[in-house]
Amino acid sequence: MVALDPRFLRRTIVVILVAILLFQLFEWTAVRLAGFLFNILLAWLLAISFDPLVTGLARRGMPRALATTIVAVGVTAAIALFLFLFGGALANQATALVLSIPFLVLDVVAWLNGTFDAGINPADITANLTLTTQQVADIAGSLAGGIIGVVASVFGVLFSFATILVFSFYFSAAAPKIKRFIASWLPQDRQLVFINVWDISVRKAGGFVISRLALAVIASAAHAFFFWIIDVPYWLPMGIFAGFVSQFIPTVGTYIGIIVPMLFAAFNDPWDPLWIVIFATIYQQIENYILTPRVSTATMDINSGVALGAVFVGAALFGPIGAVIGIPLVAIIIAVVETYGRRYELHPDLDEKL
Repeated sequence: MVALDPRFLRRTIVVILVAILLFQLFEWTAVRLAGFLFNILLAWLLAISFDPLVTGLARRGMPRALATTIVAVGVTAAIALFLFLFGGALANQATALVLSIPFLVLDVVAWLNGTFDAGINPADITANLTLTTQQVADIAGSLAGGIIGVVASVFGVLFSFATILVFSFYFSAAAPKIKRFIASWLPQDRQLVFINVWDISVRKAGGFVISRLALAVIASAAHAFFFWIIDVPYWLPMGIFAGFVSQFIPTVGTYIGIIVPMLFAAFNDPWDPLWIVIFATIYQQIENYILTPRVSTATMDINSGVALGAVFVGAALFGPIGAVIGIPLVAIIIAVVETYGRRYELHPDLDEKL
């Protein structure tokens, strides 16, 4: 028989219990702080997205805090100007767009039944899209009973938004201090690696986001203007949708961006979808050969399949926001791997087999 030392046994049991308690404490803390940590990630991405603009002003001798303030005020003023000029029209058209979806579905069903003899019952579709009086009463009752939860949710959103703004301003204004502080805790042979990784992240993610935003704004303005000329219903939200989807969803975003407006336009004027396809084709050539080379000088090329996978994975993990930040995060990872990874020349015999 093997005799166990009672003191060793007690010590082992205590160590196991402490380890379990620490793991549970870590798990509990991670769950509670998950939302806050995600907001910090968004703040950091927002800060490095506009870092090229801030750094450009700082290199001209302007204090970095002032440069960050100018960029923040400029972006806020641009958004406020857009809302002042088009906010009312956008709100009215967006509301009308939502209300028109059931009628659009009925038009599509009628076209399918008439063209392909599909035999779809429009009444069933209408029943699924229309709220009954009892459903409205139930929703009102649930909202009234959960008014505290609604208020708490609103304050939670406002708190998250304020957290992102405050920390993004801090990350941008104090970026050099933050880098020096973190580097001071690393060995000297690791300090340069950390600074290089930070600079790569800023350059690639920042260049991507700024270039995509610039191209999305240009594309939205061009599409909205064209939709207004040919009198597409809800031309403003449709133009914004086409512009942003085409830039932030790789490969298929361009097609999704015009299919939805084409669907609404088809039942307004059968010729409108053809004009939309012609315009989108011409605009893509202008964007690919003129706009993108001038705007995306600081953006790395990412394989379209990898970029599309990043969008889907980001959306699955973090929702719509994750779809937007998925590509910048992948761009950072790829840039770091390409910088510090090692590649080998292919064997000559592979040319015959590939």
